[in-house]
Amino acid sequence: MQKHNVNLPIVVTGRHVEITEAIRDYAHKKIEGLHLDYPRIIEAKVILDIEHHRQIAEIILFCANHIVIEVKSTTEDIYASIDESISKIARRMRKFKTRLLRSHRPRKEGSIRHIEQHVFHADDLHSEEEHVEAAYVHKEPYKVRPLYPDEAILDLEMSASSFVVFHNQTTHKLAIMFRRKDGEYGLIEPEDKAA
Repeated sequence: MQKHNVNLPIVVTGRHVEITEAIRDYAHKKIEGLHLDYPRIIEAKVILDIEHHRQIAEIILFCANHIVIEVKSTTEDIYASIDESISKIARRMRKFKTRLLRSHRPRKEGSIRHIEQHVFHADDLHSEEEHVEAAYVHKEPYKVRPLYPDEAILDLEMSASSFVVFHNQTTHKLAIMFRRKDGEYGLIEPEDKAA
């Protein structure tokens, strides 16, 4: 059990704000004081920013087993933003451990959920609105990692992202694991061309 994160490389950077020794020491002490059973933290980054009287603290933890925990908090005080980000990390870790324990429990009989069925009329699918050409507004690099589906779910649990693109180690295909509105997870994989 990892009680304290000793000699952990922590990088504290500032955008639009000068990082004082007091702020740097406070961030170091808070991150080193995290009590995590799992995963082991390899590196931590703290990014502090000030935008129009808003004090923003973003903390990114790079952990073992390719787990990245990323949180962001905005308050009127930089110390309060750091505290709130640390609280979010702790909550996310508790949720992660609960899901990890639940996945190893045997399933109860009759645990099938029935979903309400909706049928739409064909006329509802056609609209007479003008055609607007679609365009993307943001582009960013994305690293596709080799993962098993359960690891992709854990990755989603640790991040605020709504999806994970990964190379499925079970089927050896590119896949997308996404968070559904009902709190469950969905998996998208390409069909075989022969099918």
